[in-house]
Amino acid sequence: MRSRTGSADEGPGPAPATGLPPPAERGATVIPDRVVARIAAQAARTAQARRAAVPPGPGTPSAPSATAAVRTGSVRLHLAMDLPYPADLAYVCERIQRDVAERVAHLTGLRVGEVTLTVRRLVTASAPGRGRVR
Repeated sequence: MRSRTGSADEGPGPAPATGLPPPAERGATVIPDRVVARIAAQAARTAQARRAAVPPGPGTPSAPSATAAVRTGSVRLHLAMDLPYPADLAYVCERIQRDVAERVAHLTGLRVGEVTLTVRRLVTASAPGRGRVR
């Protein structure tokens, strides 16, 4: 059985790197646009479920889509999604944009400069017996 030499205060953490340049000089992490777009689309799905519960029915919403343009530490996002009707669309859109921006910034470390949202269609609740009035 082997025993470690040294004081009891030393933890099992990694040994300091010798001969390596400081972290700031080692390089940069580059996240491709399509990866940021996938993260934004997932964040939009979560925000859509939280902020704009689209009613179930034949008008089931399609999954949100996203595109991203990453430039020197910041990103511009474009989202397209279905939203419920009736709803306060301005408020719902603002909350979704904020939620997606925060989530993307948290997961990627990028500054989100702009989030545009396109409403593809409005989804209404379909209740049985509700139909066209004659």
